[in-house]
Amino acid sequence: MTAVEESATAVAPAAVPDQRRVRRMAIARWTAIVVWAAVIVYRTVTDGFAFNRELVLLYVCTGLAAASIGQGRRILYIVRDWLPFALVLIAYDLSRGAADMIGRPTLWEWPAEVDRWLFFGTVPTVWLQEELKLPHPPWWEVVISGVYMSFFILPYVVAAALWLRDREEWKAFIRLFVGLSAAGLAIYAIVPAAPPWAAARCTPSDVADGPANPGCMFKSARGVPDGGLLGAMQATQDGANGWIERIVGRGWGKLNLHSATALLDQGQASVNLVAAIPSLHAGMTAAVAMFLWNRVHRGWRPLLVAYPLVMAFTLVYTAEHYVIDILLGWALAVVVLLVIARINARSSRRSAARAASASVAASES
Repeated sequence: MTAVEESATAVAPAAVPDQRRVRRMAIARWTAIVVWAAVIVYRTVTDGFAFNRELVLLYVCTGLAAASIGQGRRILYIVRDWLPFALVLIAYDLSRGAADMIGRPTLWEWPAEVDRWLFFGTVPTVWLQEELKLPHPPWWEVVISGVYMSFFILPYVVAAALWLRDREEWKAFIRLFVGLSAAGLAIYAIVPAAPPWAAARCTPSDVADGPANPGCMFKSARGVPDGGLLGAMQATQDGANGWIERIVGRGWGKLNLHSATALLDQGQASVNLVAAIPSLHAGMTAAVAMFLWNRVHRGWRPLLVAYPLVMAFTLVYTAEHYVIDILLGWALAVVVLLVIARINARSSRRSAARAASASVAASES
C-alpha cells in the first residue's frame, strides 16, 4: 500500500461521522423550519394575523433560530442582534401614546385645507369614498387590507432575510428602520395631527382649541353636520353609507377573518391617534422600496414602484391619511436615507484615514 492510500484510509473514518452529523443537522434544521411554519399558519388561522411588534418579532426570531440549527454559533447571535432591536421598538411603541403629553395643539383643519389646495377644492378621501365605496367590500378591498397589514410584517421579513444573508446589510437596514421610526416619533410629539377619519367625526367648534383626543373622534361620523371638517359627501354608490368611514379592515371581513379585523381595531385604538404627519406607513413603504432597489433583481423593481403607490391609495381611500401626510412620509424617508448615507460616507473616510495613518507609521518604523 502506498503512502497516499494509507493517508486516505486514515482520513476516511473521521470524514464519515462528520458527513453524518451534517446530514443530521440538515434534517433537524428543515424539520424545525417545517414545524415553525406549521405553528405560524395554525396560529394565524385560529387567532388571526399578528399586528403587534412583540409577536411579529417572536415569530421572526423563532424562525431564525430554526434556520440556524447546525450553523455553528449563529443561533446565539439572534439574542445579541435582535434583543436590542426589540427593546428599541418596544420603547418606541410605549412612547407613541405619550406624544400628546407635551401639550402641543393638534392640527385638525390644516391637513384637509392643504389637500383641498392640492386637488382644486376636493379632499381626495371624500372623492374616493364617493366614487368607490360599496355597501359591502369588493374583492380589491381584500388586497388593500393586505397591503395595509404588510406594514406590520414586511419590514421584519426583510430584516430577517438580510440577517441570514449578510449581517452588514442587516445592520444598514436596521439603522434605516430605527432612524425613520425615531424621526417620526419626534415629529408626532412636535406636530400632532388628526387623520381624515377623525376629522370627519368632528366639527370646527369641537376642535377649536386643537385638542388631542376630543370626544367626537370616538363617535361615528354618521349625522355629523356638513360632514365634519372634511365636508359632506355629495354622492354615494347605491347602498353605501353617506359619510366618511375608517374602512381599512373591511377586506378581512370579506374573507371572514373577523379576528384579524378585531386585532387591527385593537391595535389602532392603543396607539397615538393623532400621529398622522408624517405617514410612517407611506414613509416605511418607500424606504423599504428604495433600500431594496439595488439589492434585488431588476424584475422586482416594478413591484417596488407599485408597492408605495398602492399603499398611498390604501391610506387615502380608507381615511387613514391625507395625501399631504403621504408626501411628507416619502420626504422623510428620503431625508433619513440621505442622512444615513452621509454618516456612512464620513465613517468610511475616517476608517480610510486611520488605515492610511497606520500604514505610514508602520512603514516609517
